[in-house]
Amino acid sequence: MIYDFDRPVDRRISDSTKWSSVPPDVLPLPIADMDFLAPEPVRRALQERVEHGVFGYGVEPPSLRGLVCRHLEQGHGWRVSPEAIVFLPGVISGFNLVVRARLHLGRGVLTQPPVYPPVLGAAGEAGLPALSVPLSLDSDGRYGVDLDGFAEEVARTRPGVFILCNPHNPVGRVFSREELAGMAAVCLRHDVLICSDEIHCDLVYPGHDHLPVAALDPEVGRRTVTLMAPSKTYNIAGLNCAYAVIEDLDLRRRFVEAGRGLVGGVSIMGYTAAVAAYAEGQEWLDQVLAYLRGNRDYLSRFVREELPGIGMSEVEGTFLAWLDCRRAGIAGDPAKFFLEQARVCLGDGRAFGREGEGFVRLNFACTRSTLAEALERMRAALEAVGAGGQEWTGVDGQP
Repeated sequence: MIYDFDRPVDRRISDSTKWSSVPPDVLPLPIADMDFLAPEPVRRALQERVEHGVFGYGVEPPSLRGLVCRHLEQGHGWRVSPEAIVFLPGVISGFNLVVRARLHLGRGVLTQPPVYPPVLGAAGEAGLPALSVPLSLDSDGRYGVDLDGFAEEVARTRPGVFILCNPHNPVGRVFSREELAGMAAVCLRHDVLICSDEIHCDLVYPGHDHLPVAALDPEVGRRTVTLMAPSKTYNIAGLNCAYAVIEDLDLRRRFVEAGRGLVGGVSIMGYTAAVAAYAEGQEWLDQVLAYLRGNRDYLSRFVREELPGIGMSEVEGTFLAWLDCRRAGIAGDPAKFFLEQARVCLGDGRAFGREGEGFVRLNFACTRSTLAEALERMRAALEAVGAGGQEWTGVDGQP
């Protein structure tokens, strides 16, 4: 069937975190879910399950592991054994469990800011040192991995866990084989467990391929916990179904033990949606990726031509754009500026670490008309204050 992603869906009546948390005159583009109807097979499966009418405790559907394994092999060329999969209510639970599984070592947690805020917070949640080796940013606005700097930081701080985010949220990079292999080699050399958040792995654009870091070679696979989910891929985040791929039996046992009594299972509806998505969701995914690509390209052109002083990193994967507002002449916090002056709610870059100051994150998984209206509001706000082409003055008026 043909899906119409231009069709607006009223989410203000659906108890949506994204839409219910802002006044009616504000367009919200911060939280990472899509404004599109989920795939028809998923909605049909959920309706049939509701019609059954009994919602007691459930068990994992017998077909789900095989469907996940097929999806990983067909989509990413990665063969995993069904027993390596551990189902979870969410990816955030996953990387916190990984940290707790290494808690006995008393070593810190390494991240690459600017990065998804719960990744930054995992160390503090466990009472461990928070370590960081920021991504590099070149003069063209492209982020990358300084492998020499990464190696030096790991050798100096000896973290117990490295949380990798790939595709990277918020900067949109899909890391290359060379980058992944370089980071993995350093981690193996210093006994650092890799926890790889790959929840956006299916949302990658032409010219780029997602490579699970655990698929590099068997040794890396044994030292990696990979976290994935159908939630971002098929827009079913609220149903809370995710999974970890843990190839090493002892590591898998420690991971499960770390969550015993603390982390619940997946809901019946989450399981139902996951089965339908992996079994019959590819047609929807192909179409939504094409639409998202069009939105990305529209956004990129608009930023380049109509938003003076604002830069945008190339989005290789995810439906999130990372906008550099430091030269737009905005006095203070750009997220606050666009909320107050444009009535557009964006993700505050400061939540992604100190390296995010002067940036905002924009979710372009919305109708083209919503995106166009938000961008026009942002353009008008900049024009009204005479912004553009000036150096950023910082949130406190300091450089």
